[in-house]
Amino acid sequence: MSTDLALRDLLRNSTLPQSEARLLLAHVLEQHYQLPRSALISKDELVLSADALANWKGLEAKRLNGEPIAYLVGKKGFHNIELQVAPGVLIPRPETELLVEIGLREINKLGGKASLLDLGTGSGAIALAIASAAPDTLITATDQSVQALTIAKVNAKYLNLEERVQFALGSWYDAINEDAIFDLILSNPPYIEKGDPHLQQGDLRFEPLGALTDQANGLSCIEAIISGASAHLSPHGLIAVEHGFDQSEAVIDLMKSAGLRDIEAYLDLAGHRRVASGRK
Repeated sequence: MSTDLALRDLLRNSTLPQSEARLLLAHVLEQHYQLPRSALISKDELVLSADALANWKGLEAKRLNGEPIAYLVGKKGFHNIELQVAPGVLIPRPETELLVEIGLREINKLGGKASLLDLGTGSGAIALAIASAAPDTLITATDQSVQALTIAKVNAKYLNLEERVQFALGSWYDAINEDAIFDLILSNPPYIEKGDPHLQQGDLRFEPLGALTDQANGLSCIEAIISGASAHLSPHGLIAVEHGFDQSEAVIDLMKSAGLRDIEAYLDLAGHRRVASGRK
């Protein structure tokens, strides 16, 4: 009977890729037995309780249906932190760590003290990763989604960073005072074009549509962020924006039109131009 199957048998019999099966089964062990992932090897003879087995079977079925692993286990590693995630927020991507690295480099140039605006913070990934690594930075993080800000605040508390980040509700610069000035503006806005077939594939099917697409040409949010940047940047302040793999030229043109200088493009791990930055 399936109820008599040991961990090694459950893994062997799963139709999921082994790496995914191990992640989910390790989550079950942590939830039900407070065991580390290494128990998949050290206790591979363990037979799950009925509740734990039902949990495993449910997670396995949901993943086979395409639901993102990050939502199933409720967390995702990002840069130097671990974030709690849920269906109301975008799952943090490795390419977004580029924005964190650019931000930390700029903060270092400023002597470790800077003011930062994270527009469209989602789970709080960018703001909290920087808050963790640069303790003297003053950070404001905005989002127009109440659900996203709720999760971001949970993450701030979970990481003991709630005193370090100020959260604000609203669309882009509407969330802050009109005279607010920052040394650095970072953003990973919705940049997928309306109707893009990728929206119906993989993890994207389960993520919040408003965090993925602007329901237009994929550039409207980026244009709003870039065009409004100068009013909120200190002299020589830097803005860096993540964009689609084929949008670099268009985003650079938007930065030029906004009067930004020292414009640079940055490559992701796949070799695609993924972030553009410019200075006031």
